[in-house]
Amino acid sequence: MTMSLAEPLAELSKRFRVPGASLAYWHDGHLREEATGVLNLDTGVEVTTDSLFQIGSITKVWTATQLMLLAERGEITLDTPVDGFPGVTIKHLLTHTSGIDGDFFHDTGRGDDCLARYAEDARQVARVHPPGAAHSYCNTGFSLAGRVIETITGKVWDAALREQIIEPLGLTHTWTLPEDVLRFRAATGHLGEPGEEPGPTPRWGMMRTVGPAGLICSTAADVVRFARSFHDGALLTPASAELMVTPHVELPANPYGTHWGLGWILDTWEGRAVWSHGGNTIGQSAQLWTLPGTGTGNDSGTTVCVLANGGDTYGFFQAVAQELFPALCGVRPRPLPQPPGEVVPVDGRHDGVYERESARITVEGARMTYLNTSAFADLDEPMLFDLVALDDDRYLARREGTATWVGVTFATREDGTPYQYFSLRSTPRLP
Repeated sequence: MTMSLAEPLAELSKRFRVPGASLAYWHDGHLREEATGVLNLDTGVEVTTDSLFQIGSITKVWTATQLMLLAERGEITLDTPVDGFPGVTIKHLLTHTSGIDGDFFHDTGRGDDCLARYAEDARQVARVHPPGAAHSYCNTGFSLAGRVIETITGKVWDAALREQIIEPLGLTHTWTLPEDVLRFRAATGHLGEPGEEPGPTPRWGMMRTVGPAGLICSTAADVVRFARSFHDGALLTPASAELMVTPHVELPANPYGTHWGLGWILDTWEGRAVWSHGGNTIGQSAQLWTLPGTGTGNDSGTTVCVLANGGDTYGFFQAVAQELFPALCGVRPRPLPQPPGEVVPVDGRHDGVYERESARITVEGARMTYLNTSAFADLDEPMLFDLVALDDDRYLARREGTATWVGVTFATREDGTPYQYFSLRSTPRLP
């Protein structure tokens, strides 16, 4: 089935204040592409389908694939310990269950030794839970995974990525370093408060140590080609690919999926398996979904990637999915959570301050304030959320000025520490 996406993509971009977007999808054995808007509101340069965007944390699926390729060669196993982090294994890194505080955005410079220095410094980072005890999204862990790749291959992560994935797949528009990206048409991120028109960011990219966790720049089409390798066997053996999309961790209160595989987020839409991952950097966002084929007829599966450079990208991506997947596959994405008709009173039992490496979250009754305390704190204002209780420990939160509700769960660890699970992260409450 062929769809014309130019008009709906442009309309949705305008509705969600997205300056520019690029979309590619694979369906019925064919790749199709579309682009709309501008790469930078200050320059007015138009987005084209060969424009590069920062794909953010979709990078993690690539890094996980690199480790699986090394496992196929017998260089490591999922149970291989991570040097310098007692009790932590490769599997913990790939499933976000290491317990290492996940947002240690630490700049160790642009040199090829940046990940080695980062891994040394990260040994002092706090643990939010014991290894394997819970799920908490961990950028830190994927930077460490990149260092594992460097140690085994003897190459910097960027070079290993090119040798293991980019060159074998023939991807001509996928890069990691700004000096390479600038040889192409490249998007600039845009930031703004909800309901306002965004403007270009004062900072284009993140520090190099984030590389294995989120620094790939690519086109939507190249990302789709990478995802298709899980269906056509271009990189991994069928057994390795299957292991990456096998549920390893159940996710609480998560609008993105029900389980985590190795790198991939796993979900089910109306009986169809869905593997996905999103990404956010400084004013740029990305979303990838891939549905394996049904095994009937010529159905080889459907893969969609959308890249955007600001605005309400979460709402934009959800709207694109609601528009595209029913038309292509006859399947609707899982509906987003909504508050119940009868609201449970908020009694204040979870009031307090919750803190980790890059965030300080204050809960007061039916209000929550999220303060970014990371190296990028100067780019964010405090975010205010309304809270609605579903029961004693499960809530929905909506940021002021937006229409999207997301889950929040409160619980207590075995050692008696209260914590909050929000935005995929476990955050302990301060005494």
